[in-house]
Amino acid sequence: MGQRHRLFVDRMLADPKHLYRSYTATELGRIMTALPREMNLYRRYFDLVANGSKTIEVRVQYSNLRNLKAGDHIRFVCGRDDALTRVKRVTRYTSFEEMLDTEGPEKVNPTSPRDRQLADIRRIYGPEKEALGVLAIEIELVTEPTR
Repeated sequence: MGQRHRLFVDRMLADPKHLYRSYTATELGRIMTALPREMNLYRRYFDLVANGSKTIEVRVQYSNLRNLKAGDHIRFVCGRDDALTRVKRVTRYTSFEEMLDTEGPEKVNPTSPRDRQLADIRRIYGPEKEALGVLAIEIELVTEPTR
């Protein structure tokens, strides 16, 4: 079960009669979609998000991310650790190079030079994934990470 469903079930189990009396089916649907998206991160990137120094998350434009927008929440997860963030902006690019040159590599990974970042990103996402389109997701921490 995903994080969204766990949070919803927790709300429902806390007071099921109140939940069903208080919300229409449409409103329940809105509650489900308002819960944060969950994205996994490698430890080295998670730690940068958790300490606030990584403000741009890079993804390819999979269909499930096409409707991502400012104001949405993302819970980044690494093992048992998680960090809740708010999306400030989503910008689409045609390549990782264009994205790094425009956004600045220090926002993506302040501990690594641009060429190294490009190589690392391309190791994660092959050329067929890059061809889908590149997303630069500007984020800010909402709550202190749990560890």
